Amino acid sequence: MACRDKNWPVFLVIASGVFLSTLDSSMVNIALPAIMAEFQAPLHKTEWVVMAYLLTISSTLLFWGHISDRLGRGRFYGLGFLIFGLGAAGCAFAVSLNMLISARFSQALGAAMMMANGPAIIRQTVAPEKLGRSMGLIGVPVSLGLMCGPVAGGFLIEFFSWRALFLLSLPLSLVFAILSRSLLPPPPPLQQGGKKYDWPGAALWSLLLFTVSLSLTHWLAADISWKFTGAVIGGFLATLALFVKIESRSAEPVLPLFLLKKRFFTIGVTSALLSFLILFFVLILIPFYLDLVLHLPPSRIGLVMMTIPLSAMLVAPVAGWLSDFSGARLLSTLGLALSTLGLLLLSALGPETSPPAVAARLALLGIGQAIFLSPNSASVLGRMGSKNSGTAAALLATARNLGMMLGVALAGLSFSFFFRKITGGLELKQYAAGLEGHFCQALSSSFLLAAVAGTCAVILSWQRPVFNRQSRSGADVDE
Repeated sequence: MACRDKNWPVFLVIASGVFLSTLDSSMVNIALPAIMAEFQAPLHKTEWVVMAYLLTISSTLLFWGHISDRLGRGRFYGLGFLIFGLGAAGCAFAVSLNMLISARFSQALGAAMMMANGPAIIRQTVAPEKLGRSMGLIGVPVSLGLMCGPVAGGFLIEFFSWRALFLLSLPLSLVFAILSRSLLPPPPPLQQGGKKYDWPGAALWSLLLFTVSLSLTHWLAADISWKFTGAVIGGFLATLALFVKIESRSAEPVLPLFLLKKRFFTIGVTSALLSFLILFFVLILIPFYLDLVLHLPPSRIGLVMMTIPLSAMLVAPVAGWLSDFSGARLLSTLGLALSTLGLLLLSALGPETSPPAVAARLALLGIGQAIFLSPNSASVLGRMGSKNSGTAAALLATARNLGMMLGVALAGLSFSFFFRKITGGLELKQYAAGLEGHFCQALSSSFLLAAVAGTCAVILSWQRPVFNRQSRSGADVDE
């Protein structure tokens, strides 16, 4: 068993939060075509239903990691459940796309509280030599949430509405918010006179992410002058320089640059970012392919998309167990290689491709992601001391969510570029019968672009230092 018996209730609460957040995100990806149709919105605006969620999480994870280390991780995990549920209610009753996006922002605040604290709480309850297996077990609710999401979402959309997806999350969130108060570790005594939080750094970090996201999603959506583009790039570079300067001088930076000096940590978080970037390239674009090109109903779209998390669920525990013995270098690199191979196979999709053939390619991608994730997470967290474990877990989760965010933005940007070029300027919302071949050409070019990022991730992952069992001492390891 990965957790001590007395700590199984804690493990189950954390797993429930992981399940709920992944269930929601996987359902929303399936709902994007229906949301686009109801609000008659272009792709670059519709994808902000996902982007707002990921951007908020990426912007606030480090904040919740810092503050939870002081005030209690269990306290904020339970509060995250509550805020997540209230945000889901706002999404269900949204009357406009802007209102839906705003509610997703609130929902993401709660998800960020849970993501920032879940791995650190698990680390407290697990012996160092069993950390890999525990991360593998956490991969099970991740896979279950991702597996159930497309299926449940597909049937709810087909027989009810996309709004029913969010109503499903509301009661579950409230129940686990109550359970968290009694089962999770109590908060420590409030500390007086502690170090101040790096508010300037946090504000600049959020501004950087927002600028990148807005630029990537809207770059091709309107006629933008070179002067405006230059101003945006110049502003981004100036903000980045100011951010690095402030963080390097801060006593307690929102982005701990000293961690990035550790080679094992930098490779781990960068590999996670690239891994989730290529995954969300697929999760955003494939539902549109299944809907517009193969003309599948939402319920069947959900069944096809389920193959990614189903394959991951079967492989994740084994990958976590193997990482306790072989380390992360071989397994993580192998996982990224399989994911990249899956992308290359998906780039060959056409109007005549059968749904089972699509599912087989998606399964390969899911296997690769599962083989990569558990060993990579264990290789990062296993070398961190208790003092920085919360911050390290939050930074690792930030990298994953930043990868998702960039994946969504780049998927929309690249597909819109190729589709407009091939069709002579059409937007995806103007799609009509007879454009199936053009859609598949744009899809192929987009996936080949993502495969370049996957290849870079493979090369980077192979450069990580060997992570042996003697390294799992619970103390920071310097390279």
